[in-house]
Amino acid sequence: MNIISATYLISSPKLDLCPAADRPEYAFIGRSNVGKSSLINMLVNQRHLAKTSGTPGKTQLINHFTVESQRNEKSPKLSWYVVDLPGYGFAKVSQAQRAGWEKMIREYILHRENLVNLFLLVDARHSPQKADLDFINKLGEWKVPFTILFTKADKETQKVVSQHVKEFQAAMKTVWVELPDLIVTSAEKRLGRPQLLEAIDRMNEAFSKDQ
Repeated sequence: MNIISATYLISSPKLDLCPAADRPEYAFIGRSNVGKSSLINMLVNQRHLAKTSGTPGKTQLINHFTVESQRNEKSPKLSWYVVDLPGYGFAKVSQAQRAGWEKMIREYILHRENLVNLFLLVDARHSPQKADLDFINKLGEWKVPFTILFTKADKETQKVVSQHVKEFQAAMKTVWVELPDLIVTSAEKRLGRPQLLEAIDRMNEAFSKDQ
């Protein structure tokens, strides 16, 4: 799948202000400062589409981007949405503001009709974090389809990253019978981009067949 274009569309403070649910949608979420915006930029092959920041909690709204892609030169163009969601976990904001974000995220995940898949980002530099595991278990309760993306894999050795992935899978197996798909990524090295594009292409095709 080739990305033809990607443009910013709108930032919404709540679900009912999001754009029409008329095409497949893929949302990216993770702990604050896990690298969501950088990964989205890598995915769509643009450096500054999603706003990046070293400050946790920078993303505070539901940010929609319109993406156009094409499987090959002879296939029709397809339009779909990428969504950059606020991070969960640590951020220097008030409890009230954090509660507002959590409510917004929960309503979006549970009720966005065209949400095909949630990409959950996990920092590959660290051992399993409780905040990530708790959120994953919540997704299981909600029956939301998701894929785990391990980020910043270039910041550690391959051995360390592999060990952290294995530890994460082992932690999940204490609760989960079947584990979700996972992809190891690096926005800087463009690691995992082909696998991510292939996964979205597959899901786009399935979405089209269901319509």
